[in-house]
Amino acid sequence: MSDDVIDEVLAILPGDPLDAIRAARPAARENAQRSYEALFEPVDASEASLAERALVAQFVTGVSREPLLTDWYRAAAVDAGAESQAEVVDALVATSATTGPFGAYAEVGLAEESTDGLRLTIDAATRQLLGARLASAIEHAHLLVFRPREASAAALDRLLDAGWSTTGIVTISQLIAFVSFQLRLVIGLGALQADLVESGATAPTGTATPRSDS
Repeated sequence: MSDDVIDEVLAILPGDPLDAIRAARPAARENAQRSYEALFEPVDASEASLAERALVAQFVTGVSREPLLTDWYRAAAVDAGAESQAEVVDALVATSATTGPFGAYAEVGLAEESTDGLRLTIDAATRQLLGARLASAIEHAHLLVFRPREASAAALDRLLDAGWSTTGIVTISQLIAFVSFQLRLVIGLGALQADLVESGATAPTGTATPRSDS
């Protein structure tokens, strides 16, 4: 198995048809892996811990209903010593997954296109289990995934109030954006993989094994 996260998540082996497809865009493959390493294997995790990063990614992939990446990041959270918090995130995913995007447009000309939906506000008991920083980061993730049009300075202030630094906020926001990209990539390649198996072009690869050393 390669050291590429996408290959590992989808159990893509050297010589597989999907390996050939990915090899046709080497820069894209390399950049995706380097972005992953920068966000989840940082040299300095002082502004956002490894556990916080993995748990936010577990939440984003969970509410997006992509099980392979959810398992991957959940395993990373457990490896980072956050098993109990990963269980809390499991419960939050179950109650806060929805469809989107939705939200209210601030622009007058777009107001009629505003739509409403679930807004995640973590209750006090759950917030205590997660800690104020992580709870606010997860609420922020829900905002960016389902209601990006409502992102605002006030939303960032809530993160500052919870103890996040400006650098930490940038890191978590970049992480959410990257995981959203990674979700589209895994879902698209997974669909291709299923088509290739159905057509007999490749054998089933089985279920990906989440890495335990993240």
